[in-house]
Amino acid sequence: MLRARLAATLVLIVVGASACGPSAAPSQRPSATPTTTPTPTPTATPVVACADRIFQTLTLDQEIGQLVELGLAGDRLGPTEINMIQSDHIGSVWFVATSTAGVNGIHAVTAAVQAQASSAATGNIGFFIAANQEGGVIQAMQGPGFSQIPAAVVQGTWSAGLLQSRAAAWAQELRAAGINFNYAPVMDVVPPGTDAQNQPIGSLQREYGHDPVTVGTHGVAVLAGMHQSSIAVSLKHFPGLGRVTGNTDFTTATDTTTTANDPYLQSFTMGIGGNADFVMVALALYTKIDANHLAAFSPVVIGQMLRGTMGFNGVVISDDLGDTVAVASIPPGTRAIDFLSAGGDMIISKTSAPAHAMVLAIRSRAATDPTFRQRVDDAAMRILRAKQAFGLLPC
Repeated sequence: MLRARLAATLVLIVVGASACGPSAAPSQRPSATPTTTPTPTPTATPVVACADRIFQTLTLDQEIGQLVELGLAGDRLGPTEINMIQSDHIGSVWFVATSTAGVNGIHAVTAAVQAQASSAATGNIGFFIAANQEGGVIQAMQGPGFSQIPAAVVQGTWSAGLLQSRAAAWAQELRAAGINFNYAPVMDVVPPGTDAQNQPIGSLQREYGHDPVTVGTHGVAVLAGMHQSSIAVSLKHFPGLGRVTGNTDFTTATDTTTTANDPYLQSFTMGIGGNADFVMVALALYTKIDANHLAAFSPVVIGQMLRGTMGFNGVVISDDLGDTVAVASIPPGTRAIDFLSAGGDMIISKTSAPAHAMVLAIRSRAATDPTFRQRVDDAAMRILRAKQAFGLLPC
């Protein structure tokens, strides 16, 4: 059912004579019959934030759709994606493959995506459209109009000022292509001398350095440069993949070292202090933090550490919950519910089938569980506030 729209009531305050201070002199006293009537002075009409107003207009199904970021198969907007935007009300998408189509080719896709925003599908809310544009081997957007970005280990040798300037230029290229969200910067810290053994980060040269301050300083420079050109960013992969064994894309990754107050978390603290829009939570197991849950499903990692200790109030986004080996044994609907219940907000799914199953599971649980419904509302509001900051709301 469509929520009732917010209503603001104008309150009028009549300003009268002050009762304070000494009595007026006889020549200054007002006559018994005032010649003028004080004019009522209205207070300012209460300002309701755009995100709050839009939230009140959404159906539950539209609200749930905002929680999902769907992969574009083959980096195209196909009939499957269009159907899911219309029927599942999917609110964000991302480019899943490396493309050499260049700025103009990608812009044709992003323009077609934004054209899908409608009253029925998304409540006229625009889409976050994301890509992995880190540099080195993780640079999804290539071809004419896109710079060739060096790996993070090279970026980490530059001054913070130079890196911020170059990141702003890379972000301008993304904007020109219609991309408004970059899955970067990587804040994972790989201990010195262990790059070859660390499959997800070190062996791919995705780290800015080998200590938290170097990583944090350069990650914040990338964040600031991206923001300078109006691109949303996500710190990743909290609480760090720099000391895991295994790669979550292919197996279960485990960290037996990191603690809840670990010094290696400082890079993430610095990024949060730099006003990161999103924080991506890893799909690894941290035995010294929560031995019973992968980080993305852990109330300790999200609720206690990220929200509580570190004070992050932005959007908590998952790593890919659709097609990652680390979660293959868990039904898609359970993945979505467990992530949201742990405190997460936006769910990434590379492919459509698990994304659809997740939407159905969230609908079913929200319809019968008031506590979970409140969690869905909270997640949707965080996403709408982020979209408001990047001009994606219709007000």
